[in-house]
Amino acid sequence: MQKFTYVIKRSGAIVPFNKNRIMNAIYRAAVAVGGRDKNKAEWLAEQVVKKLEEIYPDEYKPHIEEIQDVVEKILIKNGHDKVAKEYILYRNERNRKRKEKSKKASQPSENIPWSKLWKILNWAVEHNLNTIESLNKRIANGEFPHIVHESESAYEDEVVTACDLITEKSKDIQMVIISGPSSSGKTTTTIKIKNKLKKIGMKFVPLNVDNYFYDLELHPKDEFGDYDFETPQALDLKLVNAHILKLLNGEEILIPLYDFKTGTRKPNQIKMKLNKNEVLLIDSLHGLYPEFAKEIPDENKFKLYLEPLLQMKDNDNKYIRWSDIRLMRRMLRDSAYRAYNPQQTLAHWHYVRSSEMQNIIPQINTTDFIINSAMPYELPIYANRLTDSFIQWEKQFKDEPLREDAYKRASRIARILQSVEPVEDESAIPGDSVIREFIGGSKLGY
Repeated sequence: MQKFTYVIKRSGAIVPFNKNRIMNAIYRAAVAVGGRDKNKAEWLAEQVVKKLEEIYPDEYKPHIEEIQDVVEKILIKNGHDKVAKEYILYRNERNRKRKEKSKKASQPSENIPWSKLWKILNWAVEHNLNTIESLNKRIANGEFPHIVHESESAYEDEVVTACDLITEKSKDIQMVIISGPSSSGKTTTTIKIKNKLKKIGMKFVPLNVDNYFYDLELHPKDEFGDYDFETPQALDLKLVNAHILKLLNGEEILIPLYDFKTGTRKPNQIKMKLNKNEVLLIDSLHGLYPEFAKEIPDENKFKLYLEPLLQMKDNDNKYIRWSDIRLMRRMLRDSAYRAYNPQQTLAHWHYVRSSEMQNIIPQINTTDFIINSAMPYELPIYANRLTDSFIQWEKQFKDEPLREDAYKRASRIARILQSVEPVEDESAIPGDSVIREFIGGSKLGY
């Protein structure tokens, strides 16, 4: 019988002890270094529990740091040095970011060039869209359609600039990578860029890297039964890289097909080959990850990064977080197209952010151009669609220690949405808008 019933978190909250959380932490570290043996991870977790029972008395409530200390020792003792190193590095990085988080919570990202942020902020000030208060005033004056037009025009200008930059390097480019965190608008932007450059004779062939996911049973899973698709290791990067290299060398490949309903990948399903003067086009969450297409020289790539770089302050004089905007976008998209209810999206978001902070955000400075996909008018739309839900989730998760992340996000977003003037009529939003990717009604073929 297990000795421990509860664990003390760093916040001081007391939550139920769950051996599966230890197993999943070990398995995640193993996946990061190429291992996928869940049985071994489960066995190691059992050794951790045994060691904890040797060290501490009955009814003791171990602190999460004490458990992690034992995990490190067990991994090293059993010859899993690489996994232990990854576990230690990840643990140290998490601790470092925790200490910095409170200092930087309301500051602009240091990963985005200041010149880019200043340009966007200047635009927002000129259009009276730099605060929720000024946004509400314009909506009250009946200017919502004008806000839509101004926002869409600014985004289109960025897309045109990206196309111009690609055109300038077209003689050397073999592949265009459009990357960015979840729900940044990659799909719509990819289509727009492809269509614009097609008019000047550039031919693109898309490679859908979602087909390279490992089978679902090989993904880490938490105590709520939620799988983590967000890490680069969720993709078979070895196969992705091999196929990209063959395509750019003019060879034919057979790409796999991933069935999201069954969570399985079928190998060698679709023939694919690049003809002369065709450019490989990739829309990927992890297109900037160093191991992605690592054998292709940088001069033969053009890398675009997308983020809704909204420069708007709330009523507490704090900048609205870009990740909160993307969370609301993903909620609406998942609900409409992926049979994934918004509450599930909220509960899963800590995986999204963890992977972004570790694998995407640090790579922003490797991009050739950054596109701002934020639309100031999207907040009134979300206020109409999601305010009541966020108020409900704030109440629901308030006293659930295991849902602390979901509670904090729900509380923050509920406060923001309640301060925004809601807009129900969405007819002013163009059919090819990046926002249609999330709210529906797009005329683009996804």
